[in-house]
Amino acid sequence: MRIMAIGAHPDDLELLCGGTLARCAVRGDHVVMAHACRGDKGHTEILPGQLAEVRDREAAAAAKVIGAESMCLGFEDGEIYVNDEAARRFADGIRIARPDLIITHDPADYHGDHNAVTRLVITASFMASVPHYPTYHPAHPIVPPIYLMDTLAGIGFLPAEYVDITDTMATKIEAMSQHASQIGWIKEHHETDILELIEVVARFRGLQCGVRYAEGFRCMEAWGRLVTRRLLP
Repeated sequence: MRIMAIGAHPDDLELLCGGTLARCAVRGDHVVMAHACRGDKGHTEILPGQLAEVRDREAAAAAKVIGAESMCLGFEDGEIYVNDEAARRFADGIRIARPDLIITHDPADYHGDHNAVTRLVITASFMASVPHYPTYHPAHPIVPPIYLMDTLAGIGFLPAEYVDITDTMATKIEAMSQHASQIGWIKEHHETDILELIEVVARFRGLQCGVRYAEGFRCMEAWGRLVTRRLLP
């Protein structure tokens, strides 16, 4: 299969579904890790232009660890809005990746950029299949199913499906560790050890489904997107 995961910022996918994406890569899927925003504002000292370059390199390194391709949609942090221009940019990214399955944020996650990404993914993934919706690339032939990944710290999210990431937990941690600029920033700005948070949440989800480590998901239940087979690994 072709899997496209779309997060708001360069480290969101590693945090929330990195173990699953690594399992997808292991089973032979083509995995694209797309981040909508450049990650240009997540630091105290590094200025936005330089930080965007740093985070692009970090995202590429993390995707390589997972066995995936990295894509940036080019929005500025905190400046992603649900409008026609943004929808067309998302649709073009989807047409490039041509996914059989999209993984993205839960619409109730903590950050406005995350919320905007969810709404744009829903709109753009449909419009990407419409031949006369103009972008730079030809239409994608399907309207792909959408899976919603866990929220930060699992708040307000009840999984309907789990993926056992016990065998890829180390890969998940290694991928997140590539985001060195953010490990320090999150500890300073949020007073959180993000690597510890990853381990605790994965262990908690694992306890829920009877494995050592797991990630939780919900399928977006909507006409035209439901299938009768399991898509997650």
